[in-house]
Amino acid sequence: MAGLAFFNQTFLYFSKSRQPFVLFGKHSSLADLESYSFNFPSESHQVRNTGPQGSSASHMVLQCVSPKGPLACSRTYFFGTTHTPYLGNQITEQKKTEVLLMSQIYSATVQAVLSGIKCYSCTSSATKAKDVAENTFLLALDSLNLSQYRSSLRYRSKCEFSIKAVNKQGRIIPLTDEESHYVVKTASMTVHDIPDPHQDGWDLGSVVFSESFLESSINIQQKDGTVSSDSCYTILTTTVPRYACWLVCVRLKTEEDTCLGTALTVADAAYVFSSSQLSTPEEGKIIFFSEGLLFIHSQYGSITLSKDHINTIKFYDPDSSAVASVLVEYKSSLLPYLPFPLHSSDQCLVFGLQPRSKSHRAFYSKVRPLTRDVRQVIVSFVRKEIEMTFSFRHIRLQRLHDSQEPPVAKRRGSLKTSYSQLPEQDMFLQHFALSSIGQEPILYDHLGVLFPSADTSTKVVVTIISGLPGSHKNRLCNFLVQLNKECGRWVVYEPSSDTSDSFSASHLQQYMSSILESQRGPGCKPRLLVLSPGYTDVLDVVQAVLFHPDPVVQGCFTIGAVTACVDPLASSSLFSWNLHSLFVPCYMSGIVSTVVFTGLTAEKKHPLMQHVQQLVRSANPTAAFIQAERGAVTRNEDVNLILSESCFSEPQMLRARYVLYPGWCKGRFFSGSGSLVLTQHRVVFSRPLERPLFVTRCKALKSSLRPSPFRGNVYNVWGKVRFSDSDQLMDVSYNTVSGSLSIVPHQSTDALTPDSKETNTSCFLIFDGVGLTEDGLKDWLRLCAKEQTKKLKKTKSTISPQEIRSIHMTRHLDPLPPGYFYNGFQYVDIFGEKINFHPNMEEFIEEYIVEANKEIELFNRQLELQGQPDLFDP
Repeated sequence: MAGLAFFNQTFLYFSKSRQPFVLFGKHSSLADLESYSFNFPSESHQVRNTGPQGSSASHMVLQCVSPKGPLACSRTYFFGTTHTPYLGNQITEQKKTEVLLMSQIYSATVQAVLSGIKCYSCTSSATKAKDVAENTFLLALDSLNLSQYRSSLRYRSKCEFSIKAVNKQGRIIPLTDEESHYVVKTASMTVHDIPDPHQDGWDLGSVVFSESFLESSINIQQKDGTVSSDSCYTILTTTVPRYACWLVCVRLKTEEDTCLGTALTVADAAYVFSSSQLSTPEEGKIIFFSEGLLFIHSQYGSITLSKDHINTIKFYDPDSSAVASVLVEYKSSLLPYLPFPLHSSDQCLVFGLQPRSKSHRAFYSKVRPLTRDVRQVIVSFVRKEIEMTFSFRHIRLQRLHDSQEPPVAKRRGSLKTSYSQLPEQDMFLQHFALSSIGQEPILYDHLGVLFPSADTSTKVVVTIISGLPGSHKNRLCNFLVQLNKECGRWVVYEPSSDTSDSFSASHLQQYMSSILESQRGPGCKPRLLVLSPGYTDVLDVVQAVLFHPDPVVQGCFTIGAVTACVDPLASSSLFSWNLHSLFVPCYMSGIVSTVVFTGLTAEKKHPLMQHVQQLVRSANPTAAFIQAERGAVTRNEDVNLILSESCFSEPQMLRARYVLYPGWCKGRFFSGSGSLVLTQHRVVFSRPLERPLFVTRCKALKSSLRPSPFRGNVYNVWGKVRFSDSDQLMDVSYNTVSGSLSIVPHQSTDALTPDSKETNTSCFLIFDGVGLTEDGLKDWLRLCAKEQTKKLKKTKSTISPQEIRSIHMTRHLDPLPPGYFYNGFQYVDIFGEKINFHPNMEEFIEEYIVEANKEIELFNRQLELQGQPDLFDP
């Protein structure tokens, strides 16, 4: 009896949640999942007959279990397709097939489990984790337009979430046991007996998903004696693909009559990847067409991307031995034609071209020349730099390629890193090594010793450069990078001029996450230089850096110093119009440690310079002052101040922040926007401007400045334009108050095609001011362009002396009337009188006027037929 009891207890430990299984279709019901034997008649559990009404199954559920260890995970994989390839026929609504429905519910399940794991690691409460997971599941259903399943799945107890602790022998132990704090746990969710939307009373089966994870929690005793908790976690089974499907590929024609146009390349091996939680890098074959591209995958089938569904394409090719990435940002209209696991919130796909492959070479020779004439798609060719938001996907594709590349020795080494853990793995191991000792509190002062990674030497140091438009902060940024490029790797965050001037904290935080992802592995950490845009309050930038939503990323960055640039001449308008509220926040105490004066540096006694310095000193008594004309720092001591790794963390700076900005330490300080808001407007145009007219109109802006309420005032103008006297693109900048105008040739950042001419659509100007309107700025720009007007007819009174001399030179040898002769210099009559012009000069002038007026009439008629071209016409 004792042996039987032991057997029953052991059997309980290895019950349904720890038993490997594979179930198809409707045989994945709750009753089947709870069966321990899984003994089915041989013909009743096949893929071909376990679907609705005996049809083929659309999915399978499976669980993998380590035979002698704690690891286990479960997945749901699918048979069929979730999309219909685009063949030229636009559809407005995607057909809700069984595979798509089950895939969407499975996606909501994956999101729920991951959110439950995160909650449990912070609270150690399975009840709270269950509530969070279920709420996440319901919200995900709403986002997928599956709200009708909320009641049928949740309130009928068809959605089950659980977290179980598993010891080293693979046996389940209660979460209340002391031993459970240090063992692997499995979080799982099962959504069972999903109703068939087409057949009442029938079920499609169940979906399951689970991950094994390990969490760590330590108690920290603060200086005031209070104890707080710090926790983190890592998922151990994340390398097992979360989504898979099997489908017989649909073969699409590649002749000239396809909806994608003419085939430019042959089918060649390539990779595809997206940021979806269900996506992993996959290999297939890619074909480029004149009107889009085709990707053929063994599981997804055929994926067609027409140029009508594409917003932008960006190409990144680091070197000849690396994977080249084609980044495709698509429109929402593509979603019905795209496999569901590739759907992502950023609506972007990354295709990887293998180095030295046919598709790689053909992209340069055939695809790239064609895209220059396509206006709907913008193609960027970047060799040395890549947008950081896409870098982690490029790295994943590169690692997949390395793991498959010969020789075998290299492939074995790459396999260790191709699916390595996220950057928090090292931090987690250090954290877990300490928490596994016990739950005794750790003194706050000892954290720096216990966690070496907390030292700033292992963190990415962030240097922030701020200042008003026209303060030469861009020049200072470029100068610092050029001066220190030999000392380490620099990464510069500068919001693109193609976007709005408003600061986006989420965009900066995504950029930081991408930097961390791209820096996995050995090597020195980069320096991040953040250039604040427009009139952004520098405290908003500081809070965005310090309070990243991901605590792991947050702990890997530290602010070294904040520097503010000021040009007294460019800022004098703010004093003239009593706009100190816009000036002072840029140089606030406790945030800015260094102020760089970029104008009037040779005239230190200038009244304006003294006034500005006095104002800055009153706002920030402890800031260091540096003189750097137009951003050129000349002293090593000044460079060290700007690039300091500790100024921001000094005690007096920290004390000032607590006093002046309540709530900053939790990212809750709201800088606000004063009663007056300066904004930027970006105006794009396609035709060249007249240089003299542009210069005159810029200089006239100063006299048009108005007092309060300041509406219509323009303080800065900058951008890229083309003038009619040259085909070269020019960088222009003008400060209204100082009258400083700069027109220099544009330095293209296109490393692949330095000789390529930019399209007309690359011309734009950005205006800083108050109460500006787009129509008003367009009218201002039209006055800078050459206007074609009708010509006036010529008369004797409007003939110029130059025209008379031209007529004389043309007709001076024409036959003379009787009684005249020409001596080679003058005309002489029979009486000896001399004249300088031909005796018939009046007739010659009349004939000239008649012919000239005919040409003028023809020009005016053509002008009427063509119409007046507008500066903003495409």
